Amino acid sequence: MWTWLIKRRLTAFERKFDYNLDYAREILDADLGAFLRFARIGGLSTYRRDVPLEVYYAVKLTSVVLADCGPCTQLVVTMAIHDGVDPRTIAAVLEGREPRLAAEVWLGVRFARAVAAHDPAADELRDEILRRWGPRALVSLAFAITAARLYPTIKYALGHGQACRRVVVAGETVVPGVPDLAAGHAA
Repeated sequence: MWTWLIKRRLTAFERKFDYNLDYAREILDADLGAFLRFARIGGLSTYRRDVPLEVYYAVKLTSVVLADCGPCTQLVVTMAIHDGVDPRTIAAVLEGREPRLAAEVWLGVRFARAVAAHDPAADELRDEILRRWGPRALVSLAFAITAARLYPTIKYALGHGQACRRVVVAGETVVPGVPDLAAGHAA
């Protein structure tokens, strides 16, 4: 019974976001208990408090591109558009076009890159995030970074990962630019 209900919800999610959840079905088929633990992660990936929507999605997009999973990146793009983020902002984040980003969005992108690179610059960026939006915003961004990297990691480990080559944003193909984190976080 539980399995049947879960599969129906997975199918509904796939239809809503045009996203393949075969990897989740594989977890479910292997062990219901494992799937239920996996499903609890969902709250981590949707927590957003006190941080502007565009900044939140910029952080998620930057992090998922760095995890190099094309379908996951496309899912975050679809969710961002669904939640009302301007497609031009999404494309600019994906392409790493700093001049086209609002200062607060660029702050989020730089923070996500610095965290991924374990760059000490994250300290100053974190302080700025705390100053602007407070501790719940910082927690929101930390969760966004973690969740955006967690799902691709699970997918790659299960053999379902696909490299990020192109993404469609509002009908336009965008090629994500992955920064060289070893060279620093500045673009």
